[in-house]
Amino acid sequence: MASEFEQDIATFWSLLFRVVSDGEKRLAAHMAAHDLTPPQFYVLKTLMENDGQCAIGFIARQHHLTNATMTGLVKRLEAMGLVQRERNAQDMRSVTVVLTPEGQQRFIDIQDSLLSQLRVLLELVSPEDRKSLIHFLSRYVNIVTQLLPVENISP
Repeated sequence: MASEFEQDIATFWSLLFRVVSDGEKRLAAHMAAHDLTPPQFYVLKTLMENDGQCAIGFIARQHHLTNATMTGLVKRLEAMGLVQRERNAQDMRSVTVVLTPEGQQRFIDIQDSLLSQLRVLLELVSPEDRKSLIHFLSRYVNIVTQLLPVENISP
């Protein structure tokens, strides 16, 4: 018979998997309604967090993708008018991705819509439970990012 700790691990894993899976499905549906994929949204988010521009290699590393995969994502975003690619004047091999005003507005619109959905969800939870949820999620994130960063995960 499994120990209480082992049962907690199994329960936690099951709940975490359900939260992530549900979140991915909801995010994909939400992005589709805005004519984007989640990876394309993440590129826009990364650009917003970096003053509207950064090297394509940086974005690829941030999302654990190859430069070739990121180039494809960026080309599709460029075709939609959401970003522009510019060659680095000092290093012609380097490409900087620049968020267009249309890209910035699309990001803001999507973020506002996502936050509205989250607002509806959190209104269903009591203030005390909401504070507890935020507290424990924050602790989880801090523990995971400090003690088990993605770079240190091995098979």
